[in-house]
Amino acid sequence: MNHNDRMHQAHPDGTEHPDTEHPDTEQTDAGHTAEFLRGSAMGALNEKMGVVLVEASADRLVATMPVMGNTQPYGLLHGGASVVLAESLGSIGSAIHAHPDRVAVGVDINATHHRSARDGVVTGVAQAVHLGRSSTCYEVVVSDEQGRRVCTARITCVLLPAASESGDAPGPG
Repeated sequence: MNHNDRMHQAHPDGTEHPDTEHPDTEQTDAGHTAEFLRGSAMGALNEKMGVVLVEASADRLVATMPVMGNTQPYGLLHGGASVVLAESLGSIGSAIHAHPDRVAVGVDINATHHRSARDGVVTGVAQAVHLGRSSTCYEVVVSDEQGRRVCTARITCVLLPAASESGDAPGPG
């Protein structure tokens, strides 16, 4: 399956602008991604943090986040904010890959913080390292407006069967 078609989103409220070249009835990768994202919201935490999804496919995701409002007491971008951005991108990419018969659940994330950011916007770019039947892994690079690497993260998700007709929700363990 080729996941190189991308879905673009311009609004933090979760509205998106799917690729309109393909009819809705055609099951293309772009249509699959657009279908998945139509039914999903970024979540309250991402909205509070100002995360905006710019590009999304199972292979590659891009999002931005303002530094202002996401700082620690010294006025620097909080390391946890970088991790939230990284986990969001890896989880969304994993969910796109897993949809519709599986759901993604994060099981591991690690991050190395390379430099601080004091203002402006940071950009997270998640690149798939592994897209399997039972797990996914992404490397996420968070950079400042000058293109300098602020953080490198890796997230791993397990892919579980989607909820059954009875509404049983999947979960690890």
